[in-house]
Amino acid sequence: MISGVELRSGNSVLTIDTALGGRIASLVIGGVERILPKANGRPSALATGWGCYPMAPWPGRLSEGRIPTKEGEVRLEQNRPPTAIHGLVFDKPWHVVTQSDGAVTMTCELRGLGWPFGGETRQTLRLGPTSLELELEVGGYTRAGPAGLGWHPWFTRPRTGDVELRLDARKVLVLDADLVPTGATRPVSADEDLRTGPSIAGRRLDHVYVNTTGPAVVRWPDLELAIEYDDSLPTVVVHTPAQGFCVEPQTMWPNAPLLASRGIPGTGMRTLAPGEQLRVSHRWTWRPRDVR
Repeated sequence: MISGVELRSGNSVLTIDTALGGRIASLVIGGVERILPKANGRPSALATGWGCYPMAPWPGRLSEGRIPTKEGEVRLEQNRPPTAIHGLVFDKPWHVVTQSDGAVTMTCELRGLGWPFGGETRQTLRLGPTSLELELEVGGYTRAGPAGLGWHPWFTRPRTGDVELRLDARKVLVLDADLVPTGATRPVSADEDLRTGPSIAGRRLDHVYVNTTGPAVVRWPDLELAIEYDDSLPTVVVHTPAQGFCVEPQTMWPNAPLLASRGIPGTGMRTLAPGEQLRVSHRWTWRPRDVR
């Protein structure tokens, strides 16, 4: 049972589960579900395998939950041992601040979630007939600390036909056995290269693409959806298991705090001082495809 908010515009309907991460639980476009529902998601003790949820105050995995700071190392709960994954707010209740027929703004406090830097996250979703605008912010820290943001959408696979995915990226991160970046990069292989918008039918990817250029474009048999993002979100994780697929622009590499502390450049690591904010946005736009 979903508790939350429904937005409508034209023939598009968006359902948001405010009790479980402020996530998009459903996005129906043209009568077809585009977001993987909970019933079809990967079984897991964590609510990470369905919907579209914000990742804050960090995206992806942190090795052993470790965050080096000038005051000493912070250790976070390893919710997916041996890592801490996808931030602190994807399964927490969000408070609705404002709501209209086509938009909603929600907040979630970081205080009390094991985050020693304090602060708050804020998310705004605006639905139009052929678009969805997503905005995410973190700030209000009580002491200097790391900050990273992103969304983790799980998209549906079609009942018939396949999905094509285009992403302008030439390199991926090298991952260890726990899927944590080592700090090295390498060129994409033929199977990993998404620049021409290939079918993802036989590709089983769980890769971190770096220095990407938006938009990423998803093509179902009946619909084309462009994920527009700017250069503040150059890291894109692509995951393509059998039940669905994910395209996740984010501000920094997974494990960025630990890698940046080792002097590895290009991680996108950002440190917020009290009074500073980090804000990001996506814009999803869609149009029907000619199915003749």
